[in-house]
Amino acid sequence: MYSDKVMEHFNSPHNMGEIEDADGVGTVGNAKCGDIMRMYLKVEDGRIADVRFKTFGCGAAVATSSMATDLVKGKTLEEALTITNKAVMEALDGLPPAKIHCSVLAEEAIQAAIWDYAKKNGLHFDGLQEPTDDEHYEHMDNQE
Repeated sequence: MYSDKVMEHFNSPHNMGEIEDADGVGTVGNAKCGDIMRMYLKVEDGRIADVRFKTFGCGAAVATSSMATDLVKGKTLEEALTITNKAVMEALDGLPPAKIHCSVLAEEAIQAAIWDYAKKNGLHFDGLQEPTDDEHYEHMDNQE
């Protein structure tokens, strides 16, 4: 059902955790499946110097979060904004159709974290829109 890469990222996620003094934080969720992703960015000289995530959800949600952090680390903010859910899925050697929404959440988490950074720093990126998901995710703070 899952590729070896999905299982690797689920069993040994990369970049999991929190950045206490993050420059940008984005939280997104899918009410239907209950998956919630929070992404933390540390930006230096316009590049993503560090990235971490906390995900509350299924194995595919953890794997897509992990892969998304691998894909954005070291990239400029503009480069990171070009990473799509399709790129996340391809990097994981695919996802079952019922789990594609997890890759969409990973893309949205990247964009939400960059939106937060841009807002805090008075920056504008073409095509970047404010996240519309205004659900509250207090229980994420109690998860590890």
